[in-house]
Amino acid sequence: QVQLVESGGGLVQPGGSLRLSCAVSGFTLRRETMNWYRQAPGKERELVATITSSGGSVDYADSVKGRFTISRDNTKNTVYLQMNSLKPEDTAVYYCNTKSWGLTNRNWGQGTQVTVSS
Repeated sequence: QVQLVESGGGLVQPGGSLRLSCAVSGFTLRRETMNWYRQAPGKERELVATITSSGGSVDYADSVKGRFTISRDNTKNTVYLQMNSLKPEDTAVYYCNTKSWGLTNRNWGQGTQVTVSS
């Protein structure tokens, strides 16, 4: 059974930091390019960050470039998103997924809420 369990969200002040985790099971993480997405209220889900299967290449949405860092530990079946210098516009539910499942809209987890507010 495929599971993607996001955690680490919360309420943080502008300029603060959070580290999100995505624990996966039911598939072989080391074979998959992994993405972090977010969905703000009233908006469509958007791609935030991508990391290739080995971790050798990463990419970011322009809105988070220089502030967010995606990483992975295939031995722990976990993908991370370090978020620094958070802004109110980063407020959203954050999800992780494989690149392929993200494209086909399958196997989404419950997400983790990030709220940036003073």
